[in-house]
Amino acid sequence: MGRFLALPGAALVAALAVWTPAWAQPLDSAAIDSPVLVIDQERLFRQSALGTRITEELEDAAAALAAENREIEAQLSAEELRLTEQRATLPPEEFRALADAFDQKVQRLRSEQDQKERELQRRRDADQQVFINQIGPILGQVAQERSALIVLDRRAAFLVSDAIDITDELIARVDASIAAEDAEEDGEAAPSVDDAEPGAQDN
Repeated sequence: MGRFLALPGAALVAALAVWTPAWAQPLDSAAIDSPVLVIDQERLFRQSALGTRITEELEDAAAALAAENREIEAQLSAEELRLTEQRATLPPEEFRALADAFDQKVQRLRSEQDQKERELQRRRDADQQVFINQIGPILGQVAQERSALIVLDRRAAFLVSDAIDITDELIARVDASIAAEDAEEDGEAAPSVDDAEPGAQDN
């Protein structure tokens, strides 16, 4: 039985940096049939039109919520300052009632804003699922065309040939699918004159 030479971690990394097997070399980025394919999930989401749209909408919602939080914080700070200034002129019982009402208001607003944060997180999760559902059939089609049995995240692979990385192809197909859906929706919303029923222009 053959024996393997154990190398220290740094030496192993250095050796791998020098040695790159022929199969790991880019094959002029030419697609090949393979039982194993890989995708860069992060880049797929970041660079595809659908992922970009989802990201921008979530960022807009997060920015709006942050602005709302800052506005509420400013209003509460101003109200707290007014309440502090009134303390010297109000009877203790009246001040205590105002202070208790202010505390309840603060707790209520915090609870409402926390709920909005949770709703935004649920929206993120739902949008990610929408993205997965959208690319699922396209990914399956590419895998079938390439005779693949499994598709892995590129980060899970130790060495990968660019020839089995289908990220760019998926981005192009997802973008084309979204563009077609957008065009179809636009067509339904505003049908062209050519699509009108015969005689409609005469009325």
